[in-house]
Amino acid sequence: MTTGAWILVAAVVLALVVGLWRAATDGRFRGTHQVRGADDASSGAETRPEAPVETPPGAALVAEVGETLGERATLLQFSSAFCAPCRATRRILADVAEVVPGVVHVEVDAEHHLEAVRRLGVLRTPTTIVLAADGTEVTRAAGAPRKEQVLAALASTD
Repeated sequence: MTTGAWILVAAVVLALVVGLWRAATDGRFRGTHQVRGADDASSGAETRPEAPVETPPGAALVAEVGETLGERATLLQFSSAFCAPCRATRRILADVAEVVPGVVHVEVDAEHHLEAVRRLGVLRTPTTIVLAADGTEVTRAAGAPRKEQVLAALASTD
């Protein structure tokens, strides 16, 4: 085989591996994300005097867009205008919010809330963040989750 043929084979194999990895991980809920500006043990937080309890960033954003937190959980979706998977995610999350009592779906346009996108570490759309009743982040998924995945993530909030 020529060098060009080997390069072509390597490129096809690499594309296949990346595609399979993306398909396997897209839309999976993976725990929480460190919010920028949040205190951690290495910053000496234990030596500081008690600060007033701040509103979690997710809860503050929900209030900023004029919505209220759900009694049980809030499905916070970051989307953009030209994102096709965002429309599918919107339908799935709205269906789940209708079926599960106490769950609210809030969609936020990432382009209009760039500071919140940076603060919450949203890297792509759609990103779904599950907030507990008090507004703290429980878990998140980048990409379009399936309905079963959303229901399983909500089960972990109990």
